[in-house]
Amino acid sequence: MNNYGFCAQRILEQKDRKNIRAFDYGCGPFEIVEALLRLPARSWFTLLLAAFILCSGLALTTARVEAASTVVELAADLSEASGASVRGLNDNGEVVGSSLDSGRPRGVLLRGDGTRQNFDGQSGSDHSVARGLNSAGQIVGSANTQTGVRAFRTLRGSGQLSLNPLSGDSSSVAFAINDVGQAVGYSSGSRGQQAVSWNSVGVPKVLPVLPGSQSGRALAVDPQGNAVGVSEIQGAPRAVLWKGGSAKDLGALPGQFESEAHAINNIGDIVGFSVDPLTERRHAVLWTSYGEGPTQDLGTLPGGASSWAVGVNNRGQVVGTSQTKNGLYHAFVWTTESGMQDLNDVVATALPPGIVLIQAVSINTPGQILAIGRKDDLPDVAEDEVKLSIFLVKP
Repeated sequence: MNNYGFCAQRILEQKDRKNIRAFDYGCGPFEIVEALLRLPARSWFTLLLAAFILCSGLALTTARVEAASTVVELAADLSEASGASVRGLNDNGEVVGSSLDSGRPRGVLLRGDGTRQNFDGQSGSDHSVARGLNSAGQIVGSANTQTGVRAFRTLRGSGQLSLNPLSGDSSSVAFAINDVGQAVGYSSGSRGQQAVSWNSVGVPKVLPVLPGSQSGRALAVDPQGNAVGVSEIQGAPRAVLWKGGSAKDLGALPGQFESEAHAINNIGDIVGFSVDPLTERRHAVLWTSYGEGPTQDLGTLPGGASSWAVGVNNRGQVVGTSQTKNGLYHAFVWTTESGMQDLNDVVATALPPGIVLIQAVSINTPGQILAIGRKDDLPDVAEDEVKLSIFLVKP
């Protein structure tokens, strides 16, 4: 006998991975089946069919609600010429970057409820930018000081910890921080740029370079302290993974040499891009299993020539930017199931009128995407005068 009660239970348990439980639908499959078996055949079938239709209808309704997209505008009418930028997103939906404040760029923390907070990463700084943050609200970035550019760490703009350069260097920049307080970036001086990690109390440690390389930059870090970024070889960038005290060459797409790694998730998925040496066009790339798996070309949006990936979450969802068939640049989201999709199409019903999402900057574990958009009907103005808006998008 085909037991619809148990069939419904299996469906609902599958949906439980999306925080939908069986009892949300008022269904108790085992008890329902046991009671129905004691009824006459006609009553049994009628009630069972009604229960199945009711549960199925509620399941479909909930799925539709869950699939609804949201687009929240965090900041509007920002000019590229102003130095405004967004860099980092955490699992709480907090965003960091820089914003013009009283005529000078300062670190900024934006929240989905519309609140914002400007801060200086270092005392006496005349220019600061926040580049990354973790779930605890620890923010890292860099600031101009009287002694040079210095990396910093702050807790939501309150309190400051200087992430100093290596001994003998004059400057430092931090790009990312994990949930245990380890930060990564680079230290620079007469020896050039050297990839660095800072422990939870701010002590720097140099990361090794690839053979034949003399410099590097660490751009992202996972909870275990494994970092990814770029190591320069003969003046060309090469994607690199720092794991277990050594540097691993992540390689590039077949026939290519230049590559960069920009993000890593908790299970060793790494994303970035590879560069065609003839056309200098980029293609978004996914390295799996800490670079032990195949190097996967994520392609472009239909008809596009270039793409690059800059974010990946713990569910394997990738975001970045791709050229379209019209030569324009649009934000994209990539999944194993659906491939690369134009983010504008995915959230079309939730986008404000006339807005085009042109870049996706980051994606967190809940699936929120930090994106940059602009008005589609722009006048003919210089590119650095284009007004941009920052959005938190949930497909």
